[in-house]
Amino acid sequence: MATDWLDLPTAPALPGLFARAALRRGITGKTLPNLGLRCAVTVEPGHLARYRQVCGFADDGRLPATYPHILAFPLQMQLLTDKVFPFPLLGLVHLENRIRVLRQLGGLGPFIVSVAVNNLAPHEKGAVFSIITRLEDQLGLLWEGDSRILCRGLTLTGPMLERAEEPALPLHELDRWPAPANIGRAYARIAGDYNPIHLSALSAKLFGFPRAIAHGLWNKARSLAALSEHLPAAGYAVDVRFQKPVLLPAQVTLHASAPAAHGQFSLTGTDDLPHMAGRWQVI
Repeated sequence: MATDWLDLPTAPALPGLFARAALRRGITGKTLPNLGLRCAVTVEPGHLARYRQVCGFADDGRLPATYPHILAFPLQMQLLTDKVFPFPLLGLVHLENRIRVLRQLGGLGPFIVSVAVNNLAPHEKGAVFSIITRLEDQLGLLWEGDSRILCRGLTLTGPMLERAEEPALPLHELDRWPAPANIGRAYARIAGDYNPIHLSALSAKLFGFPRAIAHGLWNKARSLAALSEHLPAAGYAVDVRFQKPVLLPAQVTLHASAPAAHGQFSLTGTDDLPHMAGRWQVI
């Protein structure tokens, strides 16, 4: 089904969308809308500098590979809280994330950012779907992201998607860093993602976590910053699977295979607790 695109004059304001998300309860359907949202965006240099600092990226003149998610977050929030979207936002779980950097992410814009949802499929714990995010300039597509999201409590018929496993490569410790108790709040101020599970132990306990947990996309961004020497300037994809949450505060370790056109990495915690598994591939 073709996407019905709605072009917005500006990115939506987040406070009202958070209020809408907090009030939404229950699953209202079993099909995804064909609605997509688009708008023009530009990068504010001060905001970009703060993002680099929080995520550990050096200033190499390019946007960090994970930064387009930040540009798209208000559009994602508007789409996922729209009345035509059938699942409540609170309780959705980010399982996997894939980005493709097709051309160098240079300059500050203007860009066109777009979001849509598709690929709804059964899952052993409910159902999964994709949030597809794209960043374009006047020459075409620059970057694409696919966030696979779990909705518990939804039962669908049909085959479950099979994960393609690949032989494990030898991994060696590349870096380690602390995930301090306030990193969820620090990242939220930059990303706009004020999900209560990331903000404090008190708010996280309301959702079943003993302490606040780090944002999955902070874990990915911090890892890609450490992997900068392993990745080309453009023409590559990075897939990650989020595993056990990083309970804050924590110390985490990044292991990676040797620099090559194809590689693997993992983020682990105390006693080798697996937090994230990933791979990169030149495309």
